[in-house]
Amino acid sequence: MTLIYKICTAEEWRDAERLGRFIGSAVDKADGFIHFSTAEQAGETARKHFAGQSDLVLVTVDTEKLTDALKWEESRGGALFPHLYEPLDVSAVAEVRSLRLGEDEAHVFPTLL
Repeated sequence: MTLIYKICTAEEWRDAERLGRFIGSAVDKADGFIHFSTAEQAGETARKHFAGQSDLVLVTVDTEKLTDALKWEESRGGALFPHLYEPLDVSAVAEVRSLRLGEDEAHVFPTLL
């Protein structure tokens, strides 16, 4: 099983649960795909795009439950990032956890696989 991670606001995720699918944040909609990170990339993604932001969740997704609309594409520093070119069905989600801020205003991540 390969896991990927989405950082979004708790409100965006509550909307996804209500709809049964996550249609993306504003940046996802603008780019035409849902941005994800690997375990190794998630911390840098949080620092670069969500610095100091509270009320976030970390959504863990099992890639085996996604369609071929998931593409691994070169991005930041030449690294391959997972991008989903369709809404994320909430049935593909393995876990959703709050992503809290530490005293240094950096996000505190659980151990990721």
